[in-house]
Amino acid sequence: MKKIGIIAGNGQFPILFSKAARKKGYEIFAIAHIGETSENLKDYVNTIEWIHLGQIGRLIKFFQENQVSQAVMAGAITKTRMFRDVKPDFKAIKLLSSLRHTRDDNLLRAVANYLEKEGITILASTFLLPDLLATEGCWTRRKPKKSERHDIEFGWDLARKIGELDIGQCLVVQGRSVLAVEAIDGTDATIRRGGSLGNGQAVVVKICKPEQDRRFDLPAIGIQTIESMHESGVSTLVVEAENAIVFDREETISKANQYGICIVGKKS
Repeated sequence: MKKIGIIAGNGQFPILFSKAARKKGYEIFAIAHIGETSENLKDYVNTIEWIHLGQIGRLIKFFQENQVSQAVMAGAITKTRMFRDVKPDFKAIKLLSSLRHTRDDNLLRAVANYLEKEGITILASTFLLPDLLATEGCWTRRKPKKSERHDIEFGWDLARKIGELDIGQCLVVQGRSVLAVEAIDGTDATIRRGGSLGNGQAVVVKICKPEQDRRFDLPAIGIQTIESMHESGVSTLVVEAENAIVFDREETISKANQYGICIVGKKS
């Protein structure tokens, strides 16, 4: 039987991936992070190992002992934990000391490269789930207004520039002004900050960083994104077609239609 490893973060993605892998006949070996990964993941994998964030040595040992040579990174890690709940082992300290900075993509790419030197190839997290990727076009009944279309173009260009600095994947704009930029607090907090400064017509732009490794940490949206927009008075969401993950697509679009929110998939 084919083997696949999962380095699991939070959210539903690890379980969705495990279900798809099982249907494809894979034997699934999961690394789960204490305080992040859902306890329910154990019901969808063959073997699971719970570790603290930063225990790279245990991660490598687990995969090597089970002869797992391919793995994916699925699910997010709460970024604010990087300052309060990390227990790095010797391998993690060695890796971190070699980096100039620990911004998202640089850190994840370094971890992937480190694992590959240990014989564990990191695959794209969506290779078994291509249907999760965003499609091009307007998905909702409501189309963007002229002012929103202008803000989409304005925000898109700025989001790419922010992405070049490896700061975040999301920003909120209105009237060709930037209301909020994603930092370590994440997308929902960015939406709330931006929405509090707008007048109900703000636009959320969420795209890949230009140099981002597409194997992991793709921008993701779902029902919670729409709920955050509705609660914050944000009217439009644009994501990068083919490079963003959409969870619960039908329910997300239905919720957006219910709230009169517009969702657009745009190609680079």
